[in-house]
Amino acid sequence: MTEKHDTVRRALIFWSSGKDSAYALHLVSNRRDVEVVGLLTTVNRPAERVAVHQVPEALLVTQAQACGLPLTRVAIPDPCPNTEYEAIIGATLQQAKRAGITHVVFGDLFLEDIRSYRESLLAGSGLEPWFPLWTRDTRQLAAEMVAIGLRARITCLDPNVMPRSCAGRVFDRELLAELPHRVDPCGENGEFHTFAYAGPMFRRPIAVHTGDTHERDGMVYADMIPD
Repeated sequence: MTEKHDTVRRALIFWSSGKDSAYALHLVSNRRDVEVVGLLTTVNRPAERVAVHQVPEALLVTQAQACGLPLTRVAIPDPCPNTEYEAIIGATLQQAKRAGITHVVFGDLFLEDIRSYRESLLAGSGLEPWFPLWTRDTRQLAAEMVAIGLRARITCLDPNVMPRSCAGRVFDRELLAELPHRVDPCGENGEFHTFAYAGPMFRRPIAVHTGDTHERDGMVYADMIPD
């Protein structure tokens, strides 16, 4: 996608609740040719948690309020077959197009299959996918996130590649320095996921601490508890 546009892009952020979508929001919202109109997040029912990251829905709402942006919550079952997911997302995208949205922003970094799937979801919708972090060096990108004050906690991790003790830890310089060599610094291969709670994309930091940790389906989860 070219960077020069004659008109303002009205963008919807595909919001995971984690650091990558938060940084994508930061980048696009600082552009003069962009109007960020809201966040879109899939939420598992009946668990009332953000899909994959497992952040409680109440904290998701707090995030949107801290960003000063409307939040669209898309309810999906857990597990959710691809056909059902695509039908639900497709209907949501049609509504977004009717509301005048032109672009959907994703925080993906380098996985070609994920990008292709995102693009296929938007195909024929009239909406353009936008990947502002695409192919950025993830070591530099992680350092950049930390340097601007973006803070996040690890909500889940793969214990096959990371110590269980990292669950709930803050994504900061100390963590980055301690990550095993085979772990991508941004966790793009699924090594870990996060909950973003502070940074320039928020009007105010979100007070949160780590609760209990537990293991499910081969992943270790840390509960995020609002203060």
